[in-house]
Amino acid sequence: MNVRIASLFVGPARPLPRAGREDVPSGIVKAPQPGKVWLGVSGLEGDEQGDRVFHGGPEKAVHHYATEHYPLWRLRYPDSPVALAPGAFGENFSTAGMTELNVHIGDVYRVGSALLQVSQGRQPCWKLNRLLRRDDAARNMQESGATGWYYRVLREGWIASGDALELVERPQPAWPMARLISALFASDAQQQEWRQAAQIAQLTANWRTTFERRVQSGKVEDWTRRLCEA
Repeated sequence: MNVRIASLFVGPARPLPRAGREDVPSGIVKAPQPGKVWLGVSGLEGDEQGDRVFHGGPEKAVHHYATEHYPLWRLRYPDSPVALAPGAFGENFSTAGMTELNVHIGDVYRVGSALLQVSQGRQPCWKLNRLLRRDDAARNMQESGATGWYYRVLREGWIASGDALELVERPQPAWPMARLISALFASDAQQQEWRQAAQIAQLTANWRTTFERRVQSGKVEDWTRRLCEA
């Protein structure tokens, strides 16, 4: 796999407006960076999140989204108020050639002078609805499985557009992100998948806890609060 960062995006948190609603701070709107950017354990220099309870932090330091997915969104939302092109969904890395099908949980990549590890998938929230001015955007992203994924930073360093993502280690070859995302967003009981996913050491504690709770209860949690703006 010979993949390079096509675009590197960062941006400050800023108000995300919606007619008739109070503005909310969000870091979903980002801009491409032409030069080197320092990547620390909590993310890229100059990058911010509007809500640090549910976004960002060491386990979600970098968000990666495949440019291959944007044609799907342009077909689904031809009247989108924002251009559905790399950077639209608040990702930090945009690439062609890496998707949820060939990226695995726990993969370790060398990028520039940094070292990253895939930590979990994205759980889209209602701020995507507000961005696209559609009440179904977050749910559609979840159901599509085209969510992208996050990295934790194992070694800080400088990165830039054009840097290669070199696969260093793949500790979970049986667990492409597509399988993990499908297990998380399944609407029915998948006890065996949940039990196995809960044992993945490289998976974030939050996702492992979710799978463990499902094994015990046999139930999928209610996503309404995350997917729909109150």
